Amino acid sequence: MCGRFVQALEPRVYAEHFGVDLIKAEALDPSWNVAPTDGVYAVAAHEGERQLGTFRWGLIPWWAKDRKSAARNINARSETVASTPAFRDSFVKRRCIVPADGFYEWEQKPKGKLPHFIRAESGLPLALAGLWASWRDPDTEDRITTCTIITGPPNVTVAKLHDRMPVILDAEVWEEWLDPENEDPETLQSLLMTHPADGMSEHAVSTLVNKVANNVPECILPLETGAVDL
Repeated sequence: MCGRFVQALEPRVYAEHFGVDLIKAEALDPSWNVAPTDGVYAVAAHEGERQLGTFRWGLIPWWAKDRKSAARNINARSETVASTPAFRDSFVKRRCIVPADGFYEWEQKPKGKLPHFIRAESGLPLALAGLWASWRDPDTEDRITTCTIITGPPNVTVAKLHDRMPVILDAEVWEEWLDPENEDPETLQSLLMTHPADGMSEHAVSTLVNKVANNVPECILPLETGAVDL
């Protein structure tokens, strides 16, 4: 799964990297420890433009009666995303890219789990394949836009840590993935490939990241030079 990631750059940096035409995002604080239900930036196509917007992480399908599904819908499995009721409508009509400076996975150790930070060696943002939905709260009538991150089998770098990883989209398929006119499930499914390990790096980090309240740059430092655990 993908349960924590980093979004600490300015929105204009993500907008430039992903060829965004319009920034419509609410300003968010930099986050080195993005957690479920937090606000995140995501890129989606709307009215012929590629836009950067703000979403809540944890998808609430349009037909949901309440917000309870958000925390359990932070990830969608690539193998079943086209058929799972919570995700199938969004898979066909509402896809997005969630920028990530990197993400965390946990390695099982004899005395517990050790977090690792995985990123592109280039330092450029990763394009995590995502879906979004718009939901109206029946009690307040507020409109809430939410998103999920699609996961799939890991590459060799991540496999030693976990049996899942986020689906990372190459730049060559961004247009096809975001195109709302592209509604063929088989074509879309073919884009959800395991990203190769070449060009990616990982290192162990402090267990600071295990606590959501610890949202500081020290979360991503290599363990040998990182902050002392709290």
